[in-house]
Amino acid sequence: MRRRLATLATCNLNQWAMDFEGNLKRIVDSIKQAKKLGATYRVGPELEVCGYGCEDHFYELDTEEHSWEAVGEILRSDLTKDMLVDVGMPVIHRGKASMSCFFS
Repeated sequence: MRRRLATLATCNLNQWAMDFEGNLKRIVDSIKQAKKLGATYRVGPELEVCGYGCEDHFYELDTEEHSWEAVGEILRSDLTKDMLVDVGMPVIHRGKASMSCFFS
């Protein structure tokens, strides 16, 4: 029987509330570093795209929109090739905001 192994990279990033550009840069850097170290699965913190302390902004549509824009940049690149990447962000579904993650 063939055995499969996964190398997990957990990331504790210094994210700032509502700093989408800076947070995206730190996410991208962490993905690159995880790949360089041979990880096949990269796990980030919840709400890493918008920053955890965004408080009332969590419920605003702009926060979700900017989060999707950041995720789109990751998906358009080749960063997730040969690696499972877990990125945390807010999602509003049927009028309710929740902390979610996407896998690529």
